[in-house]
Amino acid sequence: MGEEAIALLKSLIETVSFSKEEEKSADLIQDFFEQRGIITKRENNNVIVFNKFFDPLKPSILLNSHHDTVKPNAGYTKDPFKAIVEDGKLFGLGSNDAGGCLVSLIAAFLVYYDQDLPYNLVMAATAEEEISGQNGIESILSQLPEFELAIVGEPTLLQMAVAEKGLMVIDAEVKGMAGHAARNEGDNAIYKALDDLNLIRSYKFQKISPYLGETKVTATILQAGSQHNVVPDICRYTLDVRITDSYTLEEILAELKQNLSATLTPRSMRLKSSHIPENHPILAVGKSMNMDQYGSPTLSDQALIPYPSVKIGPGDSARSHSPDEFIFLEEIQNGIKVYVELLDRYMHTEKS
Repeated sequence: MGEEAIALLKSLIETVSFSKEEEKSADLIQDFFEQRGIITKRENNNVIVFNKFFDPLKPSILLNSHHDTVKPNAGYTKDPFKAIVEDGKLFGLGSNDAGGCLVSLIAAFLVYYDQDLPYNLVMAATAEEEISGQNGIESILSQLPEFELAIVGEPTLLQMAVAEKGLMVIDAEVKGMAGHAARNEGDNAIYKALDDLNLIRSYKFQKISPYLGETKVTATILQAGSQHNVVPDICRYTLDVRITDSYTLEEILAELKQNLSATLTPRSMRLKSSHIPENHPILAVGKSMNMDQYGSPTLSDQALIPYPSVKIGPGDSARSHSPDEFIFLEEIQNGIKVYVELLDRYMHTEKS
């Protein structure tokens, strides 16, 4: 299956699949399955397949990775839309994030597709992950069974991310009063916002996650004023909040509202932190395979999956979104082996 997986990845690299523009990559994945006699379900640009002996009375496992990419940055020296193999590396946009994971999961799914298993396997190749879009995995979960476990394919060097930080972006507005700068009039909204920003600069949330560390709030955008001689009556700033499993988004928002003078409006309350329960059997399986278990600072579709999940895959997160993105061919081969072994051990381990 390794060569077929690599061939599929090469085709995906050479197909434009920016978030919200994944029609052609979804077509490729759909054709890949249907050429092998596997019935597909397609919702927008999400492609879903079920194992041959799917039984609604059995527990289910979700295999998920995405086929959308970010746009290439200006640092590329190679054609981002050409699959180039050099020195055992496969170069191309989306090769590492998350094409290698996607094709490795697909290959593992095919290994088990026509076996009568104690579990159902559902493979979902999804869209809009890079923008946490509403037409991605979130849009299809209601059409799928409940899952005992989700395995999310993202580059982790084949280690097991058991927790992941959530994200909340907050728009803040501080109101003052306009006046003429020369006459010391008005109530300067910039100065009022500075009190908030100085607090944010050193702000510490008290609860510390054993896997994810501290929840972090960062001011990232500031907007105020229209001309040099007018005291601004409004100052707006934006907060990026990376939230651990020690807090809910609601708790963080309430704490910030209590301490800041600005009016705070979250853009979304969807992207929650995750942490698989400590007694979940996948953790014991990971330990039996000598996998490191850690908390991931990066966001993925885990944030939108309301079931116990782990994030694992070939490739290195440090290469994601970088110039001349690549994945080692050997990493894909190893990824398939690890996914197959992980599923085999999990499905045939007696659960307490």
